[in-house]
Amino acid sequence: MSVISALPFLKPVHLMSPRSSPGRQRRHTLPASEFRCLSPEDAISVFEIEREAFISVSGDCPLHMDEIRHFLNLCPELSLGWFEEGRLVAFIIGSLWDQDKLSQDAMTLHKPHGTTVHIHVLAVHRTFRQQGKGSILMWRYLQYLRCLPYVRRAVLMCEDFLVPFYQKCGFRVLGPCEVTVGALAFVEMQCAVGGHAFMRRNSGC
Repeated sequence: MSVISALPFLKPVHLMSPRSSPGRQRRHTLPASEFRCLSPEDAISVFEIEREAFISVSGDCPLHMDEIRHFLNLCPELSLGWFEEGRLVAFIIGSLWDQDKLSQDAMTLHKPHGTTVHIHVLAVHRTFRQQGKGSILMWRYLQYLRCLPYVRRAVLMCEDFLVPFYQKCGFRVLGPCEVTVGALAFVEMQCAVGGHAFMRRNSGC
């Protein structure tokens, strides 16, 4: 299964006014949304959103600029950006991992033969927060991963206060994460995506 085969989940979504109907000419529409994998050219926009989202809270970013470029060069197919009128408003960056638990190496390595997607970061631009975009983007990302036959699960690490958010997205708690950043401790969570089983039930993948 190629990335191209998974593209139904990445097609543009055109958001229409509730009063509009497809057979009627519209003067005003809401901005068109597009979901697509990121490229190295998106790295600056990614880092600007990430820096604002994380530095004020934890004092550091999950990924620095060189790490963003690193993953977007190695495995851009494991990223997903939400663009509105061509502007990046939210994104996810992941890489492959090949062990049961995350370790410090998982922060910087991409294991091409792994079956676990390590989600490094999910961030939303400050002017688009509190609109449910993080949940929508994660849902679309997980649906996209289900179309990749080599992926069996997605894992992430987060602080305690984010656990309820990710549980609502379908993740379950595995326990304390072995990785720490300074004084920060994290919870490790996973979501089964199971590639092949999903594809058999969904011929559109």
